[in-house]
Amino acid sequence: MNQSENSTEASTTNQSTNLGDELVTVAIVDDHDAIRLGFKGACDGYNFELQASASAVSELLETLVDKVPQVVVLDLSLADGSAVEENVQRLLATGTQVLIYSIADKRGLVRAAIKAGAAAIVPKAQSMDELANTIRLVAAGVYVNNTQTTAAIDSDVEFKEAKLSPREREVLTLYASGMALKQVAFALNIKMNTAKEHIDRVRSKYADIGRPVSSKTELLLRAIEDGLMDEGSI
Repeated sequence: MNQSENSTEASTTNQSTNLGDELVTVAIVDDHDAIRLGFKGACDGYNFELQASASAVSELLETLVDKVPQVVVLDLSLADGSAVEENVQRLLATGTQVLIYSIADKRGLVRAAIKAGAAAIVPKAQSMDELANTIRLVAAGVYVNNTQTTAAIDSDVEFKEAKLSPREREVLTLYASGMALKQVAFALNIKMNTAKEHIDRVRSKYADIGRPVSSKTELLLRAIEDGLMDEGSI
């Protein structure tokens, strides 16, 4: 990876969130208006100064001119067709750090971003608190090693799809969409214990092919990765 040897590797789950409330300068590149507007609206609450917001890296660079934010929040795949590794490298050349904010469902692109020097990957399914905490870590010079980056670095093997039964797919999509197990069971006219057994088997099948899940959010990401749900589910 083109990451500074002085960077500190850390897990966001183990890293203290007590990073202070000093002002952090940021920018965002995302081709979805709603994402940019939502991020802009949240910045004040986290003491972030938004220096620029754009739908493409070239647009951002033109906007920034002589300003260099501490962290640029970058979508993995943009509508202009630009390559993520080139986007990361162009941004790093300005002296900023890059945090990928995406559904993180395309491992090849995730690996390319990490190898190009991106400091962290945060799925859009995560909360704003999680994103803000990771931004502060990156601004402090920390290379954030989470499940998304670990999987992308370590899984140069062929992507394997879980062989789920039709019923397991039904239970997974309903559960990952936000339903409680009791609601899933009611919707499918099955017992709650049966619904739980299906989810347990789904977790086991993903673990068996090297794509383990440890949370409901990761189940949602796996369902999106395998085409069972779309990005609009996030």
